Amino acid sequence: MNALNNFYIKQPEPAKSTFLALKDIILKQDPNITNDLKYGMPFFCYQGKMFCYLWFHKKQQLPYIGFVEGNHFDEPFLIKEKRSRMKIMLIDPSIDLPVHNIKMMLDKSINLYKKGIIKI
Repeated sequence: MNALNNFYIKQPEPAKSTFLALKDIILKQDPNITNDLKYGMPFFCYQGKMFCYLWFHKKQQLPYIGFVEGNHFDEPFLIKEKRSRMKIMLIDPSIDLPVHNIKMMLDKSINLYKKGIIKI
């Protein structure tokens, strides 16, 4: 088993199910998205350029999606904390995934690359 699959499998529930569902949503968003393990966490790349990742917020005890170019977005559900470039979207596994917001942010992130705002 490779390190990427091992990351998902070793997660405790309900984070494991949440991460697997998020992975599925992200990979289905665009055929140019790939998933790889970088810095010990699952990163998703658009045409080879990192654009989002999955991780677990230690203080909030919740999984989240990190958007690499999050500083380009002002959605109220995104959190900056002490990050200079990235913003995160906390995901509560006890409720339904906010699929609409997730897909919207994935589209917005990918569009930064498609429109040339962020160079590929």
